[in-house]
Amino acid sequence: MTRSKTFQAYLPNCHRTYSCIHCRAHLANHDELISKSFQGSQGRAYLFNSVVNVGCGLAEERVLLTGLHAVADIYCENCKTTLGWKYEYAFESSQKYKEGKFIIELAHMIKDNGWD
Repeated sequence: MTRSKTFQAYLPNCHRTYSCIHCRAHLANHDELISKSFQGSQGRAYLFNSVVNVGCGLAEERVLLTGLHAVADIYCENCKTTLGWKYEYAFESSQKYKEGKFIIELAHMIKDNGWD
């Protein structure tokens, strides 16, 4: 599995995954899920260690619920829908664990492959 700078990749069909609700492109493997306790602009969101098939915009500083962060919007490479954001930099030491991680809002993804 190779990645370009837009994180394009395909996940095996035998793993539980999350996909874009708009076009069904694979976004993340369930094993990459860190937390389900995040809030996006459109409701609940999940924090992932890594994602696939997403592009990344330019980073900008935003004040989020947990303080000031430099974040970049991420979008589905297939349908170009904005899905969430990538944490590029956390200004508060307690938030450093988020750096390099990805938020995807539940409004933009569905569960695929092997969920019962």
